[in-house]
Amino acid sequence: MSRHKIEGDLASPVGRFRLIEGFFRPTGARPAAPWLLRPIKATDGWCDDPQSANYNRLLTLPSRDNCEKLWRNDGLYDLVIVLDYNLWPRRKGKGSAIFLHCARPDFAPTAGCIGLRPADLRKLLLRLAKKAVVIVG
Repeated sequence: MSRHKIEGDLASPVGRFRLIEGFFRPTGARPAAPWLLRPIKATDGWCDDPQSANYNRLLTLPSRDNCEKLWRNDGLYDLVIVLDYNLWPRRKGKGSAIFLHCARPDFAPTAGCIGLRPADLRKLLLRLAKKAVVIVG
């Protein structure tokens, strides 16, 4: 965890973050959640290039900007909730793509996100209010 998050430091930012929207891999039913959940498309990416005008934003692939692909084959992004970290306003270089998403089976660290077992993440979404916040730290 870091109170002074910077792009690429592999730390989760400390703070209170609203859960604002999400994505799911459309292999089954749309998960229940109090926010908009969009099906992930193979062309969805999240810009992590601090030099880009698209920094810390959803974009369409292919892109000239460096970005993280949302369509993954490892299951980590089968369900993704976007935290409102560094979105309004965006501060370039202060961290991007901070999500609540599925954890690796061995719970290996993320690159700054919060990972939960897929079944636990689905159960949690059923119980959260639309204005829920995640507290890190």
